[in-house]
Amino acid sequence: MEQAEAALVEHYPRLVRIAYLVLPPSLGRNRRVLTAHALAQRALPRGRKSGDEVVLPAQHGARERRNGDPGYAYVRLRVVRTALEAGLPLKRKAWPKRSQLPPLLPQVWGLRLFPRSGGADELDLDQRLSALSGSARAAYVLRGLERLDDSAVFDVLCAAGCADPGDALAEADGVEAGYGLLESPEFDPCSLHARPTDLMRRRQHMKAAGVAAAAALVCGALLGLPGEGWSPDGAAAPPYARNPAGQAALDPGKLTTATASSWKRSARTDFSVWPARGDLVGDRALLRRALAVWARPGESVQVSATPGTAAGAPPGPPQLLFAGVVDETRVVLLYDGQRIARYAEPKEGTSGAALDFARVDGATGAEANAVVVSRADGNVRYLTAPWIGSASVSDLLKPAAKGLSLHRSADGVTDPFASPATARDCTSWNALRLRDNSGTVRMSTDLGELVPAHLTSGRPGAPREASPAQWAKSACSLASVRSHGVRSVNSWAYARQALPEANGAAEWVCTRADTWQGGGSRILAQFQTSGPAGAVAAKAEDSPACGGRDPLVLAGVLWKSRAGNWYLLGAGSKEVTSITASGGERVSGHVLAVRTERATRARLSGELADGRKVATLR
Repeated sequence: MEQAEAALVEHYPRLVRIAYLVLPPSLGRNRRVLTAHALAQRALPRGRKSGDEVVLPAQHGARERRNGDPGYAYVRLRVVRTALEAGLPLKRKAWPKRSQLPPLLPQVWGLRLFPRSGGADELDLDQRLSALSGSARAAYVLRGLERLDDSAVFDVLCAAGCADPGDALAEADGVEAGYGLLESPEFDPCSLHARPTDLMRRRQHMKAAGVAAAAALVCGALLGLPGEGWSPDGAAAPPYARNPAGQAALDPGKLTTATASSWKRSARTDFSVWPARGDLVGDRALLRRALAVWARPGESVQVSATPGTAAGAPPGPPQLLFAGVVDETRVVLLYDGQRIARYAEPKEGTSGAALDFARVDGATGAEANAVVVSRADGNVRYLTAPWIGSASVSDLLKPAAKGLSLHRSADGVTDPFASPATARDCTSWNALRLRDNSGTVRMSTDLGELVPAHLTSGRPGAPREASPAQWAKSACSLASVRSHGVRSVNSWAYARQALPEANGAAEWVCTRADTWQGGGSRILAQFQTSGPAGAVAAKAEDSPACGGRDPLVLAGVLWKSRAGNWYLLGAGSKEVTSITASGGERVSGHVLAVRTERATRARLSGELADGRKVATLR
């Protein structure tokens, strides 16, 4: 029981994803989400000593720790079994099983919940899976998501009550093995969008119920009011209907704008001094649609927001930054002092509109130099700040190559170039380099947000503007922080070490990605030799390490020399005066190199001059 409880808590999102993928798509996305959560939550044994124990199938071919955990194997089997039962047709002469009925809990009234929409590949995979039987879907999911071999999948399906696991495996073979897509947000029932149900039908039903209860409500209110009457919100006005600020926020005539030259007279370099640009800044109908969708996005609108960014209506009239046609799409960029909102609709019609949000509070300088105005066919276009004099693109993996000059329109919109935000491999990594009117060149890169992430290098607390050469071996590590609301990323070479047996030298680099919401930072310590890319030695999240508050860092790796000998290597920042390995080896200084065996699982600790201890990143 304790193992099952621990497994459910630790792997709950994964178990819900398995249930969601195995459940029949005919249930609809909202009911699939709720049913998947219900099945995962009912996967525990019924008592401290379960009366429905089963023989767990052997975990042949399991590659990850969880597949060797009997508690996880038990709850996964329960989830697969009940998800398969939920797809069975109801029989007239038999009571329905609990999993075949709509879940009692969880329930959400008045809203439809569904995962984020994916791309064309995810849609194609979802359609292919919907054509499979429930057992074949389960086989495909266990193969791709759980990385079980066919023998283990066969055993799990047998234990789950599948009549013919062999046929299920054969049917699953008919779907191309796009297993990496199973990790996509398209199939994540724990990261959801919320939309209202059918408002017209709901209003009709509520109207009938309201008429029946009106007399009782009025009498009860009159009996309970001594004087001026009672309201649950006291003296507050109804939301937006009588709120002048709310109404003004939806009036295109109330939009604020900066003059074309206000940035030249201002000491600030942020979005508040961007002038309104674009050939549609006078299109009041377009601006009205953009504001209305921002306040009340319809069911067909694709809404996205970076982590930690509120997606609600503006508190007052926002500032207009851009309105124009880009790549056959009408685009409006708005700024409310805390967020950038990008509204996009087709050039012809308004179906398929999209609304994107990005948090930009406190953005200044490099962080307010550019905003994504369009993404199409793997390319990206930016609207650049009015103080930008020139733009270019550099491939960080080819630092010696000359940067490509980027043409901009009179409004400051760049030509399209390949974005690394959606690339599946790391054969190149483009960075945007912008030179302002003072001659300062700042580098940033697209990580899937509206605002590119600022790239810097140097010691935390005093980072410098980066060059492509300083990011050549760390660029591919940026893939791990895509779509995480990253504000800036700093790369710091904190130690250099001569490798044993005259194998050259290596650098230890700490890469820290800070987010707009403050928390959620991601830190990687990389071991970089003469090869094209570094190896990740350690990682941490939500840690002050390698930052301005705490610039200390320590990491270690097992390394094999050209002669075939294994070494334990470690390095800390220069404040580290000694390093000790768990095997007892201790060296003075901030680098360590000792002979070891390949199977060694050593841990390192460092010590400062004042006696304080430093642990490795984790």
